[in-house]
Amino acid sequence: MACRISELVIDCADPERLAAFWGEVLGYVELGREDDGSIEIGPPDTGFGGALPVLVLSPSDAPRAGKLPLHLDVSPTDRSQQAELERLLAAGARPVDVGQTGEESWHVLADPEGNEFCLLRARILPL
Repeated sequence: MACRISELVIDCADPERLAAFWGEVLGYVELGREDDGSIEIGPPDTGFGGALPVLVLSPSDAPRAGKLPLHLDVSPTDRSQQAELERLLAAGARPVDVGQTGEESWHVLADPEGNEFCLLRARILPL
């Protein structure tokens, strides 16, 4: 037997804002809310336990110290990398310089709270 990633929990200052951003990026919908202010978003047809992990945006006042040791990579499913980059920037992502040479096949971005993620060039099929 093995385990599967079912949830990714992201501590954040503004769960509403990040839920809206990541919902737009991933095509996720709100699945539920907890009394502590956490918002769970996930695939619209399957929710928790499906093929894709859900995201839990959990409120936190603790300041983040430095770069996170984990980041997400996303790939376009229905458009070119350039078109997807434009969509992500319009949704609130911003470019981030982490020392790229400019020759990379990916774009380094940050969500509205500064969490870094990469937009890869490879287009993949939606689930």
